[in-house]
Amino acid sequence: MSQLSLPQLALLIDGEWRAPMSGRHFDTVNPASEEIIATVAEADRDDVDAAVQSAHRAFLSGVWSRRNGIERARVLWAVAARLRELESDIAVLESVDAGKPLAATRRQDIRAAVDCLEYFAGWADKLEGRTVPVREDALTYVSREPLGVVAAIVPWNFPLMNAVWKLAPALACGCSVVLKPAELTPLSALRLGEIFLECGLPRGVLNIVPGYGHITGQALIEHPLVSKISFTGSPGVGKHIMRTASERAIHVGLELGGKSPALIFADADLEAAARAVASGAFFNAGQVCSAATRVLVAREAHDRFVDSLTARMAKIRTGDPLAAGTSMGPVISRKQQDGILDAIEGAKKQGATLAYAGDCDSPRGFFVPPTLFTDVTPDMAIAQKEIFGPVLGVTAFDGDAQGVALANDSRYSLAASVWSQDIKRAHAAARAVRAGTVWVNTYGHTDTRLPWGGMGGESGVGRDLGRDALENYTEQKAVWVQL
Repeated sequence: MSQLSLPQLALLIDGEWRAPMSGRHFDTVNPASEEIIATVAEADRDDVDAAVQSAHRAFLSGVWSRRNGIERARVLWAVAARLRELESDIAVLESVDAGKPLAATRRQDIRAAVDCLEYFAGWADKLEGRTVPVREDALTYVSREPLGVVAAIVPWNFPLMNAVWKLAPALACGCSVVLKPAELTPLSALRLGEIFLECGLPRGVLNIVPGYGHITGQALIEHPLVSKISFTGSPGVGKHIMRTASERAIHVGLELGGKSPALIFADADLEAAARAVASGAFFNAGQVCSAATRVLVAREAHDRFVDSLTARMAKIRTGDPLAAGTSMGPVISRKQQDGILDAIEGAKKQGATLAYAGDCDSPRGFFVPPTLFTDVTPDMAIAQKEIFGPVLGVTAFDGDAQGVALANDSRYSLAASVWSQDIKRAHAAARAVRAGTVWVNTYGHTDTRLPWGGMGGESGVGRDLGRDALENYTEQKAVWVQL
């Protein structure tokens, strides 16, 4: 892959690029071609300890934690500007490593990362406290202070964007961070580390330790100097992290899975709904926690909607993420591909009707065609399990109450959409559906200024993004001064 400008492939610890103490490395693979892109350093428990110790020293020194908010903001602004300058190169890096279509990476991932950095740069000098009158002979006030060392563990589906979602608010608040990128997609995080150093982030404030979850991640969440764990990933791992963190009663934020319903009433604009659902279900090959893979349609609109949806699906072009016109790339790995194909076979065996399966003729790569099932009942695995692939199930409902009940018949609570041209019905359904984000007559939009996260269960706890994210990385201190 000589056309790629690869980042440092070592560990970033205490402002230096270091070889792993164990000497171990792992390969990162292009999911579209199955070719090895690069061999990356693998952090073990000793490397993680060095990284956390470095972050802790930096935090205690005050080189960043007590630095003026304006100065912290300048570094974040500089990183955002540098990312914008390098947009083309980093988009290629991200697309090759993660299998994401290049046009989508440029349009969403890079720009969202820049926007997030700029937004939280704006907050860095606005972390204000407050005075609270208690007694006439005392000055009592509350200050907001950074938590300490943050362990940020991010997934492979949006590697750069998810890293920035955690780094930007944590650094704006004055925390130090140890970042563990997913072993399947470590390259953009390492390039981001280079950029932070170039832009003047003090040594030790950001450390990056690629590696496997059961080794690197486990060492990180168990470390006694970590004050906060911020994790995006699977529900099973999230629950394990919460159990581990409970031993030390430290702060935890979990953004986990989803099985997001698209609730389509009979009076909806069915063409618009089909267009948005197709985009929401098959963007990034369905490897999105809020993917619109559970579609609930009023029975009288069912056939018309399915016809519109299959027409949209027929236009999806699956192939090389770097090729012009590709709208869907591969899934991330052979293991992921096998799991999705097993889910498709399971849906057939449980009685769902295979209504559409796209073409996918590539002899290499981890491709899965866009797939649509109808006659899906709520008890089927395809209606309850997060498949994390380009597989969509449609269920018909009778009456608004049943539609809402089906939407809420899930262990997940991350996102949902409501489709109706009746504003009263749309608002009523949006209130009734249990989800951290509800889109009305649209699908999939996120913005740095809005909180993002689930309402418990398999979708996790806490919020990324928006003003609410500042709560993730700060603690309030009450001060009483006797006059």
